[in-house]
Amino acid sequence: MCGIVGYVGRNHASPFLIHALGKLEYRGYDSAGIAVCNDGNLNVLKKKGRIQVLKNALNGLFGFDGTSGIGHTRWATHGEPSDTNAHPHTCESGKISVVHNGIIENYMILKKSLENKGVIFKSQTDTEVIVAMMGFFYNGDIFNTVRKTILSLEGSFALGILCADYPEQVIAVKKESPLVIGFGDNENYIASDISAFVDKTKKICRLDECEIAVLNSDSVNFYNFNGEKIEKNLTNIDWTIGSSEKDGFEHYMLKEIMEQPAAVRATIKPRIKNNEIIMNELDKFDKKYINSIKKICIVACGSAYHVGVAAKYIFETLIKIPVEVDLASEFRYRSPVINTETLMIIISQSGETADSLAVLRESKRHGAKVLAIVNVVGSSIASESDFVFYTWAGIEISVATTKAYSAQLASIYLFAFYIAKIRDSLTNENSYKKYLDSINKLPDLITNILETKEEIYKIAKKYTACDNVFFLGRGLDYAVSLEGSLKFKEVSYIHSEAYAAGELKHGTISLIETGTLVYAIATNKRLFEKTVSNIREVIARGAVCVVITTESKKTDISDFASDIICIPDAPEFMLASLAVVPLQLIAYYTAVMLGRDIDKPRNLAKSVTVE
Repeated sequence: MCGIVGYVGRNHASPFLIHALGKLEYRGYDSAGIAVCNDGNLNVLKKKGRIQVLKNALNGLFGFDGTSGIGHTRWATHGEPSDTNAHPHTCESGKISVVHNGIIENYMILKKSLENKGVIFKSQTDTEVIVAMMGFFYNGDIFNTVRKTILSLEGSFALGILCADYPEQVIAVKKESPLVIGFGDNENYIASDISAFVDKTKKICRLDECEIAVLNSDSVNFYNFNGEKIEKNLTNIDWTIGSSEKDGFEHYMLKEIMEQPAAVRATIKPRIKNNEIIMNELDKFDKKYINSIKKICIVACGSAYHVGVAAKYIFETLIKIPVEVDLASEFRYRSPVINTETLMIIISQSGETADSLAVLRESKRHGAKVLAIVNVVGSSIASESDFVFYTWAGIEISVATTKAYSAQLASIYLFAFYIAKIRDSLTNENSYKKYLDSINKLPDLITNILETKEEIYKIAKKYTACDNVFFLGRGLDYAVSLEGSLKFKEVSYIHSEAYAAGELKHGTISLIETGTLVYAIATNKRLFEKTVSNIREVIARGAVCVVITTESKKTDISDFASDIICIPDAPEFMLASLAVVPLQLIAYYTAVMLGRDIDKPRNLAKSVTVE
């Protein structure tokens, strides 16, 4: 969940390190630090707090003019945020510094062993064990010292390593945590994410499992954990600098909300040609296999899980296959019944989500095929899956996902129609052409909702003083409620919960009292009257109820709803993509009025690469 960077070249390292850490601050912002090799010494500076605190401390400080260095921005796991627990960590001799993203599961065993040998530890972190072992083993050969150390580690780790005796070299190591190499002109980079150096180079290479990279200013060599040299292919990326900038918006979250029509269009447009869905990524999906699928399991975390909940309704309606939806952190620790007739779908924005990656590997051991829906090309989940569907949403910076969620939903629609046509499961009512026409209109319908953002702002402003919020819905509206509640609590820090509206009388209604704020999603025509009954139940107990519904149903609720937010009429399966947009804006505007740190909510990080 942390962000690591590294630089080796002919320019001063520290300006790049500070700049790159700023690009990765969404991955963790409890503390930050850098280490620079300067005149045969490792100079380390690390500070609790945001990157700006580190930047201020570095201003005018001597000893950070070297041309190789590593940096880190932290999301705390082992040990509280503090200067001491911040990375980089350095061995007792001062010869080696390390930055780390991941978790070392056997660090306590290793720590006790080293303490018995006289090694003294300063921090509470698992990372310090890594550099302490390197310091203990070091005999002048840093490469073999690194190899010997990492073979003793259990868990996940992406490492950046700097050694005073090798002032023109940075070593990178990857096991289960993301790490990418950037190739510049007489300078090279490492980072947890491409955004750290996208303004420096478009030429990259992702480290695969159990690989080591040794970077010098004019070369990069790759090895496996056995120390054997390997060859890697370079990739040119097409991201622009602007993709990771705010472009005049006050926050990335608002920028990314407004980018949703473009993200959805980029996901669907290349895949619909001549009234047919074309999925070149799924060429290996032969018809015999598709017709053999007896069950679909969808596994994800956070907002991606909510996409999975929506997908269950859509798949079972259109494809007629039983669907299970699980949180990855729960699925991996039960005994799921999966086999060669099960299709596993893993949904992840980053493609590096630790729990989801573990589920992927376990599923393949049971013989199931795995389809990945991810946003990052070449990510671990994409690389290890049998089939990959990329959601071309572009880089997403805000911790609270918006456009990636919408692109994932759009991919679900395309996949559902693609499979339904092959399995011949579409009815006249759910005709293929009708739905393709509707999907093509989806970006414009989202744009129509975004054009009403000022009206949504006024509604959000009326209810900023609430202490507890409930989100209610049935069917697909319930899936949207889950996401609306998550967005709201993530950025506003106000307690919110989502409930299936039909469950109100099974306990939840006891929490409703005068002034309780309820957002009710009522777009499903078939379930509309039942949802209205639930809305009336909470209003009768004093709740203030804001209803999200379609234009055609507005008059049916105008006499009792406190406020109404209308979305365009559309086929039922698409309404989830429309109803979520005002809920994203409600969350955003509420957080703005409360003065929250919107793009970096407290205690959260963008990419969850540890359990």
